[in-house]
Order: sequence, then structure tokens, then C-alpha cells
Amino acid sequence: MNTTARYTRALIELLDKLAESQNQVLDDVAHRAADALQSGGLIHLFGSGHSVIPTIEAFPRYGSFAGIHPLTDPRLMWHDVLGSGGVRELLWLERTEGYIDKFLDHEPLNPGDLLVVYSHGGRNSAGIEAAMYARERGLTTVAVTSAENLSRPAEHSSGRRLGEVCDLVVDTGVPVQDAIVDIEGWSRPVGGASTVVAATVSHEIITRTASVLADRGVELPTFVSPTVPGASLASNDEVFDAHRALVHAAEGRALGVSG
Repeated sequence: MNTTARYTRALIELLDKLAESQNQVLDDVAHRAADALQSGGLIHLFGSGHSVIPTIEAFPRYGSFAGIHPLTDPRLMWHDVLGSGGVRELLWLERTEGYIDKFLDHEPLNPGDLLVVYSHGGRNSAGIEAAMYARERGLTTVAVTSAENLSRPAEHSSGRRLGEVCDLVVDTGVPVQDAIVDIEGWSRPVGGASTVVAATVSHEIITRTASVLADRGVELPTFVSPTVPGASLASNDEVFDAHRALVHAAEGRALGVSG
């Protein structure tokens, strides 16, 4: 059977659906994000396992700007397939209740900030409890998840899924099984889609937020490729400096709230 570009075409269909069905909620997220940034706050991004990828894809990278703050816990990322730092260990930890607050207690989350939580299934404790933690502290919370998974039973003791504990939900439209290509003679589907679509959502949030800020006359220090006319390798020093200043200020506010 000819499988030429089947994955790419299926992915394009998912992205077309995303662009049409999630346009309004993505605009809502962008306005909330712009509000947070304009007031000196941060856009926090969180995910575990593969859902870490759309957070580190968002910042730092060419085309993203100061104020985007990935929350990356090495324990919830894999550094090897098996053994220490392996996938089985992180899969266990992301499903374990009562862990994530130990990580977030040291992060600069403040009222008025925005937290985006990525989770295809939306049932793991890490994502659910991250969102609950943030909402309790006055942050706007956004779930990037597949609504199809709402048909599956909740696993968290609260009886809720990620989309049910967040203020806004971006539905990726990715099917429950994630893999989107069926191969004749092969018993299981191949070609996972959730991470690619979630990374696209990250850049939709980035570009739409920049547009909202531009309409307000605000421009933030933005990572730029040295291939852009007028830019150089040193052009991004101001972005790192601005990021450091914003995070330090946020840490000060967080300490003031807790102290």
C-alpha cells in the first residue's frame, strides 16, 4: 500500500480543523496573555513527558519573546529510555498525586499571570494539579488537550480531567489513540500527532499575543535569527537580560506573597 505523505496529509487536516474550530479561544488566550505581559507578569508553560516539548519549543527560540516562562522539571522529562531518567519512571511520577506542588512551590507564579498546561489525555495528576495549584493563586489557566479524551474516565481522585479544571480549553482535535496512520498488515497505528499539534498551538499563542501587544503599542524583546537584516549573534543578549529581569521580579513578588 502506498503510504506517501499520509501522515503529513492527516496532520494538515488536524491543523486545518484547529485553525477553524479554535480560532476564538486562541484569540481569548492571546488577550489574556497580553494582559499578563503588559502588567509585567509571565506566561508560564507546563507539561510532562512528551508534553514538555511544546513548552521548550516556545521559548527560547527565534520568534519568541521575553515573558514566556517554561516550567521544566527534569524529573518529568526523560533523559534515557530505560533506567535512571527513563520513560517508565516519569510515567509513574506524572500520574502520582501530591507531587507537583513540591515543584511549583519554588516557581514564580503570581496572580495575574497565565499558565498553559499541555496534556493530550488530560488525565495525569501532574497537569491537573498544576492547573489547580495555579488557579488557587489567581492565575488564568489554559488547557491544551484533546477533547476526545473526555469520553474516558477520570483517573485523578478529584474526578476531573485537565479541561475541567482550567479557565480556557484549546482542543487539539487529536484522536484518543494519538497515532494517526493505519498501515495494512500492521496491528497498531503509527505516527503520533499530539506533540506536533501542541507545538503549533504554542506558536499560535506567541504570534497572536504579539499581534495584540502590537495593537496596544507594545513591543517586547524578541529572539531573532542573525540571518535577519540588521541582526547579529549579540542581538539576543537583550532578550536574555529582559527574561532574567522579569523572572527575578516575579520571584520577588512570589516571595512577598508567601512571606
